[in-house]
Amino acid sequence: MYWEWLAHWVRSFVVLSEFDRELRLAGVFCNRIGSRSHLNLLREAVTQPPVIGGLPNDPALTFPERHLGLRTADEHAVPDSILAALGEAVGQWCDLEAILTAANSAATLENELSAGANALSTPRCRIGIAFDEAFHFYYEYNLNLLRSLGAELRHFSLISDRKLPDLDGLYVGGGYPELHAEALSANHSMREQIAAFAARGGTIYGECGGLIYLSCAITTLEGQTYPMAGVIPAQAIVRERLQALGYVEVETRSDSILGPAGLRFRGHKFRYSELKPLTGDLDCAYRLVRRRDGQVMPEGYRLKNLLASYVHAHWASNPPLAEGPVEACARGANGEQHEHAGQ
Repeated sequence: MYWEWLAHWVRSFVVLSEFDRELRLAGVFCNRIGSRSHLNLLREAVTQPPVIGGLPNDPALTFPERHLGLRTADEHAVPDSILAALGEAVGQWCDLEAILTAANSAATLENELSAGANALSTPRCRIGIAFDEAFHFYYEYNLNLLRSLGAELRHFSLISDRKLPDLDGLYVGGGYPELHAEALSANHSMREQIAAFAARGGTIYGECGGLIYLSCAITTLEGQTYPMAGVIPAQAIVRERLQALGYVEVETRSDSILGPAGLRFRGHKFRYSELKPLTGDLDCAYRLVRRRDGQVMPEGYRLKNLLASYVHAHWASNPPLAEGPVEACARGANGEQHEHAGQ
């Protein structure tokens, strides 16, 4: 049985190593190794590129987790004892010289969107990025793309800030609003200002946790219901079981702050909550196709110049997509009012 598993692993590795011929693999790192002899077998089975080490299957090396994965680095969730144990294990189980040689031989990465490199000297608009304990799931590529198009990004907190900064648009990303529901709800001033910003046609883009915050309320696993911003006429209900996980493809069904109907992009969904409409059907701007099985479903909730969804979109799948939100925010900066068709 073990040798069958090892043969399957080797075949899978060969397929992966040849998936992108332009990708130069310098070494293989193995996780959850059973023993020294197990590591030696893996080294014998895979010789090109070589196995440069790995980590044993040891609970003492496990990072703290919760329902949406690992705890984030800014929470100081990893005890020093785990970091010390990891350091010792890497020294014992890895070929450090091979790792350093591979790292030093790597070519310099070229990134046309490296932090702010292409940002305009005179910003076209100001976009607020909700960033605190409850919201911090953002693709840095997306943020740099906004900067490159002339947006000045300003971080603010939906938990601790009592006054919304002077902004032309809002981007509320993913995170853990369910863990901070009481604090978010207690910030009445911020909730009211967000609702007022949306009511006067302000540009708002929300993803997953942002969608939850922009709804009327969230009901936690403990059965407690907390009012949220009250912009989207729906309520988010957290469930014990995973509600969605996987990659998706999106096509916009109507005009929105992203641009005209027919735009396509990719992203992923990972959620334990579901959104329940409070007053009839919501206006869904997305036609979503689940990559795993091809299932098609409506998504992307639109209201005036607001667009929010459970999808974490990666704009590298369609970089011009970011031009829409920046254009919408720039119109707001110039005092122009423009609502998209259908409202």
